[in-house]
Amino acid sequence: LSNREISIIKLICLERTNQEIADELFLSKRTVEGHRRRILEKVGAKNTAGLVVYAIANGFHPIPSL
Repeated sequence: LSNREISIIKLICLERTNQEIADELFLSKRTVEGHRRRILEKVGAKNTAGLVVYAIANGFHPIPSL
């Protein structure tokens, strides 16, 4: 994964919307959507929940305390 893709994964784990990610990273919403689609393909996740599991398992996001 590229540094940009890792940044997007981290923001997804923080429950940011595509528009919020776009605003924070100075990208268009469509660009974020494309990154998200490619990330899902690269990691083999079917949805956002799978992406979050991948992020936690690979140390991109800490396990939240309950």
